[in-house]
Amino acid sequence: MSAINDRKTTGLECSFCTPVSRRDFVRTIGAGALASAVPIFGRTAIAASTVADGPTPKSAAETAVARFYKTMTPEQRKLLSFPFDHAKRKFVGNNWAIVKPSIGDLTPEQQSICREIMKNLCSEDGYERFMKQMDDDAGGFEAYHVAVFGEPGTEQPFEWVLSGRHDTLRADGNSVEGAAFGGPIFYGHAADGHDTEDPKHMNNVWWYQGDQANKIFRTLDDKQQARALVAKAEADVPKTTSLKGEKLPTTGLGVAELDGQQKKMVSQLVEMMLRPFRANDAEEVRSCLDSNGGVDKLRLTYFKEGDLGNDGVWDIWKVEGPAFSWFFRGSPHVHTWLNVARKA
Repeated sequence: MSAINDRKTTGLECSFCTPVSRRDFVRTIGAGALASAVPIFGRTAIAASTVADGPTPKSAAETAVARFYKTMTPEQRKLLSFPFDHAKRKFVGNNWAIVKPSIGDLTPEQQSICREIMKNLCSEDGYERFMKQMDDDAGGFEAYHVAVFGEPGTEQPFEWVLSGRHDTLRADGNSVEGAAFGGPIFYGHAADGHDTEDPKHMNNVWWYQGDQANKIFRTLDDKQQARALVAKAEADVPKTTSLKGEKLPTTGLGVAELDGQQKKMVSQLVEMMLRPFRANDAEEVRSCLDSNGGVDKLRLTYFKEGDLGNDGVWDIWKVEGPAFSWFFRGSPHVHTWLNVARKA
């Protein structure tokens, strides 16, 4: 008999100078500066790596996905596995169940392998952040849902996807060509279970990113701030991750207009975004960004809407480039949509 039962899954609904390349940036400020920039949990960050651009089917998370797939009974495969091109693989959401069974419905061995996959998708620091986020938002990792697309362990493309409240994460061994993280991802957090956070976002595991974005805004002169700041925020929906390519709008402020120190701060912001993830995924993002002109091709936009506490600390902002979309909506709590590729 399958270990999966048929209990109903209930979800919690949410409302809502000179060009500086990544390599120049790392040489200039060093990994140590980035590691000390984010003190939460006291872990060491890796700013850049010599690993290959992107994971492979032999990466630790992917080999665990293959083992997980082999443990499935025929009944489980009907519920948890799909063809590689299935529409569910391509979806990203802030709060959804990719399949009805949760990780807690799997056998103890399968739960352990899923946790192993999750650990190997993250840095050590990132894993601790995700575990706190999942505890606060859904009661723990076992409340989330996983599905497998394709046939891991063969020569065929495959992808493992985790979904649930405030997470859509992927492991694909680079099956999706040219897409960092295997496609668009989502991460968020309602700190300590509070739907509306305090203006300082105390205990939110992702707010260090928002803090850095606001530090950049405070270095802008009045004219730059006026161009960077927009009244109405974008809608908090999956399409916010769409890549614009040559049709990138001129909204916000181009990073190319900033001075050298400000560009370094933007590069540091990108590194802070990469900090929770494994080295191979982070390196693929850097490579994708470099291939599209680096940080000089990015645009910064801040939104007045949703300013918690009316304190002028912008809770909602976006970093966007031709094949780079990072939308951070920190009001009423954090929702983050991320999509990076080699080309739009």
